[in-house]
Amino acid sequence: MSDRPRHRLPRRLAQLYVGLVLYGVSMGLQLRATLGLDPWDAFHQGVSEHTSLSIGMVTVVVGVAALLLWIPLRQRPGLGTVSNALMIGPVMDGTLWLTPEPKALAVRIPLLLFAIVLCGMATGLYISARFGPGPRDGLMTGLHRRTGWSIRLVRTGIELAVLATGFALGGSVGVGTVLFALAIGPLSQFFLRVFAIPAPAGRDSGIVARGGAEPQVRDLI
Repeated sequence: MSDRPRHRLPRRLAQLYVGLVLYGVSMGLQLRATLGLDPWDAFHQGVSEHTSLSIGMVTVVVGVAALLLWIPLRQRPGLGTVSNALMIGPVMDGTLWLTPEPKALAVRIPLLLFAIVLCGMATGLYISARFGPGPRDGLMTGLHRRTGWSIRLVRTGIELAVLATGFALGGSVGVGTVLFALAIGPLSQFFLRVFAIPAPAGRDSGIVARGGAEPQVRDLI
């Protein structure tokens, strides 16, 4: 039926923006757990420690900078790309403002676990909406296309570089960093399938390649 794609648009927009808000919340909660951040947030925190910018504003600046690197890579941003760059940082700052820092380990560990699961759910929501990848993910896929290196290799190289830089700048690296690295792939794979929206007839959604140990996001659209 030709009108079905139009009927899916409200759901896609809702998934995009709910997913981005939840992603920003998950980032703030993982920081509040103080048990280690994912590589990019460790980098954002490290830069924030050496500037007058909040970690959320650093996230926006880095997202926009990554987006500018798309130009030589000939990547095309979508609505989700720009929304990702501009939204998740302020949501993270808002979450930090609203959420007190817990002291007890008995609170921080469940908070870390909840934040990681929430991040996986948020990833499934906004990627399944098919409005384009986030700025950092697009940088990964752009380098993959230009160099011919595998996505796994490019992603690992980028994340190791930002993690090492973030750690050198004072970003929080710990058990949460390791747990995030181990869990986010399977969680994203699961939630991508839960929130998948059928693509228009004759077009493969291109989101999840089944059978892998982690989500193989071909174009993240």
